[in-house]
This record gives sequence, structure tokens and C-alpha cells, in this order.
Amino acid sequence: MLKLFRKVRKQLIAEKKIRNYLLYALGEIVLVVIGILIALAINNANEQSIKRQKEQVYLKGLKEEFETSKYKLEELIKFNKNSYNAATEIVKIMDQNESPSEEKLSELFVTAFAYDIFFNPNNSLLNEMVNSGSLKDITNNALRIKLTNWIATIDDISNQERMQDEQRNSTVNAFRDEGHSIRTILDHTGMSEKMGIPMGEKAMSNLSVLESIAFQNNILMFIITSQSTETEHYNPLMFQLESILKVIDQELEH
Repeated sequence: MLKLFRKVRKQLIAEKKIRNYLLYALGEIVLVVIGILIALAINNANEQSIKRQKEQVYLKGLKEEFETSKYKLEELIKFNKNSYNAATEIVKIMDQNESPSEEKLSELFVTAFAYDIFFNPNNSLLNEMVNSGSLKDITNNALRIKLTNWIATIDDISNQERMQDEQRNSTVNAFRDEGHSIRTILDHTGMSEKMGIPMGEKAMSNLSVLESIAFQNNILMFIITSQSTETEHYNPLMFQLESILKVIDQELEH
């Protein structure tokens, strides 16, 4: 093609048809420019395709992470509710004239205070994206903001959970420091056998704890903190999590 252009150009110059030559030369330039623009457009399209494929991989990974985190949060909300419900039941018993059995009190105590409640979301991919600067590969600006806010919210949740854990420990310490028996609880709930601890030979009653104002004060603070953790933190967090999953699903459908 270039040889043909050169041949025509030489012929026009030889025939001194300058005007025709200039028009022809201009045509050559236009064709070259068009070719360059087409090449750039193809290259840009390829780059956009690669970016979109990369984004899709991230979106699928984030979807898996947040679905796992949703399941964890659902289970945590159940554990937390069982915990403060059991603590509330103990407070109700403290107001009753009739004492419960040692077994009943022990079971309520274990349900209320034996388990630490901390949300541990799956954030490995999200953290990697933030640390590597890959969060910019998410083209949906609203989703980027939601993901950034999620990280900040998790930090806030952790602070609340630490406060709740302090209240739990204070309640357990009040029980222990007043001379009540942890072993009685372990024996009556079957935990001694599971842990390989011999059953206590001298049974000690824990029912007197129901008369302790210090224990009651601590357990009430624990209930308040636990309920606040659910209503002010876990429930809004679930809404935030579901909102993120909804946007991710929309982006994956595009």
C-alpha cells in the first residue's frame, strides 16, 4: 500500500500537478491518523476489558467474604440474645421468693457468661485491596464508599464488644470474689466431665448469690450493654452488610 502511495506521489510531482499532490498527501495523513485512532481505541477497549475482568474477580471474592460474614453475624446475634436472655432470667429469679435448683442456676450462668462474643468478619480480601490500592478498581463509587465505611464500622463494633466483655468479666468476678463456686457450675452442667475434671466431693451451693446486690448490679449492667450492642451496633451492621451485598450483586449482573 505504501509503495502504491509513493508511486502515485512521484507521478503527480513529475506531472507538476501540485494541487492534486497536496490533496493526495492530505488524504494519506488523514488515513494514518484514522489508523492511529483505531489502534488506540482497540488498545483502550482491551485495557477496559482487562480492568472489568479484574473487577469481576474482586466482586466475586467480596461477595463470598460478605456472605460468610453475614452468616457469622447472624449466629453472633443469636448467641448474644441467648446470653442476655439468660442473664435476664437470673435477675427475674432474684425477685422471686422461691429459689431455683442448683442445676437451673448453673445452666443459666453458663449460657449468660461462658462465651465471649466478638464479631470476626472475613475481611482478608478487602484488607488486601485497601493495602494494595486495588480498591480503586471498583468502578462503582457508592460501593467503594460502603466498603470503606464497613472497615470503620468494624473498628467501632470492636470497641463496643470490649465494653461488653468488661461487663461480663465484672459479673463473673463479682460471683467469684464473693466466695461462690465455679466448680459447682461445672459439675451441674456436665462441663467437669467434658474437661476431665473430677466431680467435687463436697457440693457447695451458689444460691446465695441471688441475694447479692453487687452481683445484681453487675448483671444488670451486662444486660444493658449486651442489648445495646445488639440494637445499636449488630442490627445496623447487618443492614449495612446486606446493603453491600445488594450492590455487589447488581454489579455482577452488569
